[in-house]
Amino acid sequence: MTNRIAFQGEPGAYSHEACRNARPTMEALPCRTFEDVIEAVKSGAADLAMLPVENSTYGRVADIHRLLPHSGLHIIDEAFVRVHINLLAVPGATLDDVTEAHSHLVLLPQCAGFLKQHNIRGRVSPDNARAAREVAEANDIHSAALASELAGEIYGLHVLARHIEDQGNNTTRFLVMSPTADESRRGKQGMITSFVFQVRNIPAALYKAMGGFATNGVNMIKLESYMVDGSFTATRFYADIEGHPDDANVQLAMDELGYFTTNVEILGVYPAARERG
Repeated sequence: MTNRIAFQGEPGAYSHEACRNARPTMEALPCRTFEDVIEAVKSGAADLAMLPVENSTYGRVADIHRLLPHSGLHIIDEAFVRVHINLLAVPGATLDDVTEAHSHLVLLPQCAGFLKQHNIRGRVSPDNARAAREVAEANDIHSAALASELAGEIYGLHVLARHIEDQGNNTTRFLVMSPTADESRRGKQGMITSFVFQVRNIPAALYKAMGGFATNGVNMIKLESYMVDGSFTATRFYADIEGHPDDANVQLAMDELGYFTTNVEILGVYPAARERG
């Protein structure tokens, strides 16, 4: 065991914050891409992976659902990070000194009101944690970064303004993934089962496949579609349901799902996070 958890991004990214919150005793291992995160776990360089799957403002994270079924990893937990955006600058700088703020393209519009109010120009960076690192390296009082407080802590930046995002509910959901499945019942908020499936090419196949969950009282909390193999007709679905595969009503619903699908693959069974409850 390496006691490491891999994440995509530079130290100080919100994925790094998710690692700290969910697995505080583990060393966080930064990786360049999502594929590198998965490979780090498969190679043994890390024990777990922390992967973002959706954001309450911007929807699902691109490519993640495509990667999960082929990753060889299993979902064992979920984690939520409230995306608080802070204005970070070098020691000695004041808010009046700052003329430009660097951050990821997704974060800049979330602070449009604050930036306009203080006449600060937004500058695009590939990554919010990288922006913090580069601001620290430049040591220019006129440049700041929009990032997490963790990034400020890592790169020695001071927080000039906290929680400057325009919307007060921006949250990212992460999945903790392991090379070993864990289907034990745990947690106090109930269990979630995640799976992917592809419906048969018959009329109303999806409608019929979903019918078993309704008639057996299984709550489906997420259903998303995405294309596979570059085909507009081959569609795979990702679903989250409340319940454990051993629950009688879940077994009946999954059995009925099997009649109308070409394949069903369970990605993980894990406890619902407190934030969901």
